[in-house]
Amino acid sequence: MPAEPTNPTGPAEPREPADTITAAGIARLAGVGRAAVSNWRRRHPDFPQPVGGTDTSPTFSLPDIETWLRNQGKLAEIPLRERLWQLVETHPQGPAEALARTGEHLLDPHPTTDPLTHTATTLAAQTTPHETYEFLLRRHLDTATRHLTLTPPETAHLMAALAGPADTVLDPACGPATLLAAAHGTDGPPTTLYGQETDPQLARLAGLRLALHHTHHTSAVRTGDSLLADAYPDLAADAVLCHPPFNERNWGHDQLTYDPRWEHGLPARTESELAWVQHALARLRPGGTAVLLMPPAAASRRTGRRIRASLLRRGALRAVIALPPGAAPPHSLPLHLWILRKPSATPTPPTTPHLLLVDTATRHRPPTRGTLDWPTLHHTILSTWTTFDTHGHLPTQPGHHRALPVIDLLDDEVDLPPSSSQPPPPSPPPPPHPHRSLPLHLSPPFPPSHHPCFPYHPNST
Repeated sequence: MPAEPTNPTGPAEPREPADTITAAGIARLAGVGRAAVSNWRRRHPDFPQPVGGTDTSPTFSLPDIETWLRNQGKLAEIPLRERLWQLVETHPQGPAEALARTGEHLLDPHPTTDPLTHTATTLAAQTTPHETYEFLLRRHLDTATRHLTLTPPETAHLMAALAGPADTVLDPACGPATLLAAAHGTDGPPTTLYGQETDPQLARLAGLRLALHHTHHTSAVRTGDSLLADAYPDLAADAVLCHPPFNERNWGHDQLTYDPRWEHGLPARTESELAWVQHALARLRPGGTAVLLMPPAAASRRTGRRIRASLLRRGALRAVIALPPGAAPPHSLPLHLWILRKPSATPTPPTTPHLLLVDTATRHRPPTRGTLDWPTLHHTILSTWTTFDTHGHLPTQPGHHRALPVIDLLDDEVDLPPSSSQPPPPSPPPPPHPHRSLPLHLSPPFPPSHHPCFPYHPNST
């Protein structure tokens, strides 16, 4: 799950005192939209005046806003978790630091008079420490979408399910650890979760998320670039889940020319995704499974054809699955899932190895953004992969999936997009022609003496 190199909370800005609130915060407290808050400001002379911020983004006194909302009958009581979020959002050192301090306190609670940690402790007693932190983290990530490329929870759970049960799971580009958290809930918790993230603040938040979600097992998130400074060089994980950064030119091509991870060839400078694929394979145990979210171009770019061919010949690439647009950002593209398996030291390949190609981008394309039928999509993809993985082959379903012999794919292009490899679905029979059902009545010809158009005159010349 890649993060941009910028701070995930955005550029540092002066913070208002912790007892202030923004217009968006007022809308959340009252359960209304931003437009309603703007209307209140225009129509009610007694609406509290701004105490800070800017003309386009003013802040208001939280106590004054609470009083006004109650007097107007628009707020019976501010929910505790909204009050906690206001303390996080308006913290003088920024929401990311406030969230990290909250998580650390929830891991090791102790008596406190600090409003932030005291309110967090109260909410955690009503729910759980994990639920309290998860609410704050999700709210924080929702406000930071400009600076992060996040993996949606539905996509993360699908990837974890495809990888299957695993005792040890690694995400080498973990972001806020969404994929690792999803792996925790798949068929029983794994024993150990490992993550690595380039952004120190995000790595800190991810580590707290796993620690609170995974209290009885080992988890670790380290800071650094997994390609240039691998934090787990000796790891042999059961599963690797990864949403790597796309289209990176400075991934380390020149520094890593002779890296032992490139068993299938040195990736071109423009093929950063294939570097992540080989890194994932290098950190798997023999027989372990990796699931990576990939851009569709990685399946067809000419600069990657030799590596794709090697992955196929050695049985490492097992499936390429096209997701519908909207499954993950960028939402306009039908991203792919690559399922890989590290070959064993003494492999016993099937007589005719196959690659599974699944195209859900066409059949499950949503009519509008945000309307994906995730339960159906999840079940369809998982059942298709499970059947193929069990038997090594699968009957073709036109327009949806096809298991092709690897030898048929090893041409000059090694082009693997699932959509281009699918036979078209059978066409429905044409509707009967409306005239074919009409009976045909033929009358005998008119005798010459009775033809209506050409009267017959026997005496004429």
